[in-house]
Amino acid sequence: MFIDKATIFIQSGKGGDGHVSFRREKFVPAGGPDGGDGGDGGSVYFIVDDGLNTLGDFRHKGKYAAEHGEDGKKKKMAGRRGQDLYIKVPAGTVVREAQSGKVICDMSGDNRCVRVLKGGKGGNGNQHYATSTMQAPKYAQPGQPAVTLEVRLELKVIADVGLVGFPSVGKSTLLSMVSNAKPKVAAYHFTTLSPILGVVDLDGAPGFVMADLPGLIEGAADGAGLGHQFLAHIERTKLLVHVVDAAGTEGRDPIEDIEAINHELERYNIDLRNKKQIIAANKMDLIPADISGEEDPVRRIREKYEPLGYEVYPISAATGSGIKELLYHISDTLASMPREVKVFESEFDPETDLATGEDSFTVTYDEKREEYLVEGPKIEKMLGYTNLETEKGLAFLQKFIEDNGITAKLREMGVQEGDIVRLYGHTFEFYD
Repeated sequence: MFIDKATIFIQSGKGGDGHVSFRREKFVPAGGPDGGDGGDGGSVYFIVDDGLNTLGDFRHKGKYAAEHGEDGKKKKMAGRRGQDLYIKVPAGTVVREAQSGKVICDMSGDNRCVRVLKGGKGGNGNQHYATSTMQAPKYAQPGQPAVTLEVRLELKVIADVGLVGFPSVGKSTLLSMVSNAKPKVAAYHFTTLSPILGVVDLDGAPGFVMADLPGLIEGAADGAGLGHQFLAHIERTKLLVHVVDAAGTEGRDPIEDIEAINHELERYNIDLRNKKQIIAANKMDLIPADISGEEDPVRRIREKYEPLGYEVYPISAATGSGIKELLYHISDTLASMPREVKVFESEFDPETDLATGEDSFTVTYDEKREEYLVEGPKIEKMLGYTNLETEKGLAFLQKFIEDNGITAKLREMGVQEGDIVRLYGHTFEFYD
């Protein structure tokens, strides 16, 4: 079964916590802190598997998680790094942030393996927090938390040529005549409910991949019928072959059909000015041989569209008439086009867009130790360049926690004078 959409949750691995321990050996009564660092959490990657052509594997599993990093150990032994997770998808899969719909990555072209979530960094063990005034720190840094993200996967077929047209105009019959694809063909609407790819081989000319796309109806740009499912697959194709029922066997006018479909393509934001389009006037075998003048549908189509740059090829997918000429013209046209695949640009970077920011901080209360814990990247960085053994350094610290809203947050949480506040390896008594 062809599945071209799926929504899943992905999660990076949590960084392992740093360890608190002290060297205890015979004849070494005060060996100092020797807590090891936590291992980094595993990252989440998307990787192209050329053996896949559908997103069906994601129907029965909704969450994918990388391995957590191992906590640090004593004797300065670091925890083991969490294993990365590689999620296999077909070429042409677009990964979007589920809520906003923004593109995270497009697994097309040179994008064969992309990291989407970075694993959490492991925390430092207490060996890193020893100072001349604090030689036995009982604090270690926790590992960075895991990050969970809901993503929407969309498979957009990668084909050189897309067959477009109203239902039952003969697209499936044409594809079955010219390629190895065997779509089901029947005389009712929406026979093709999902894209079908076929490889077209030609003698003495380059072959190409052709996609029979689901039939279009008016209102598709608003999601009517197969709507967006149809239009999304057109975006990657280099060339459109617009198959039209020139004989009007279902009572529709071929020119009105062409206009209606092009209108839906433009409404969906497919730039037809930059996408080559060839009109295949199909079902010529059903047009009376003696028809002429203004009643000739092929003449009407040519008079309207050839001045606009469209080539018109009369064909019969049922009998094979005119198909050879059409295919060789498609091959020549593709040969003059750039060979690169259209790749959608990234609009959402989880590593930056999900980051809480350097200026953020957290304040929590450790009931066991009866301490307020203040943590954050900017705080840790400040402690790295501030000498708290001097009066000037302590004054700077006090101003820093006041200016950055830490004092206000502590008050909001109910801190009282004399309560212990810990900033990583440093403890202070709170005074207003």
